[in-house]
Amino acid sequence: MIERIDSTEKAKELIAILKEKHGELMFYQAGGCCEGTQPQCFEKGGYYLRMRDVCLGEIEGCEFWVDRDLFEYWKFSHFTLDVLDGFGVGGFSLETPLQKTFKIHYRLFSEEELKDLTPVKTAE
Repeated sequence: MIERIDSTEKAKELIAILKEKHGELMFYQAGGCCEGTQPQCFEKGGYYLRMRDVCLGEIEGCEFWVDRDLFEYWKFSHFTLDVLDGFGVGGFSLETPLQKTFKIHYRLFSEEELKDLTPVKTAE
């Protein structure tokens, strides 16, 4: 099956650092407001999911959730989690004190990939 999300080596390295400091992690990408559409990293359970928010999959054992409305716009896209130097939009994410920010790169799935996508799960 085709995964909906993966990550760069830089993102994996930063996740390892954050896990060492904070324990289990989760990601959430909202559809707007102060954090824009930038992924945020929290201690697992540190962000309360809304009903029908969507988990695209896991990165290094960390669930990656997106806003249910955002998923409707991006459900035909593959997400790649990356990291950049600098201060992110919201400032609530765990990498902020390290002067790093997570970023998503998108690409559309091919017609062949769309036929074999990993199913998503939704929050209840």
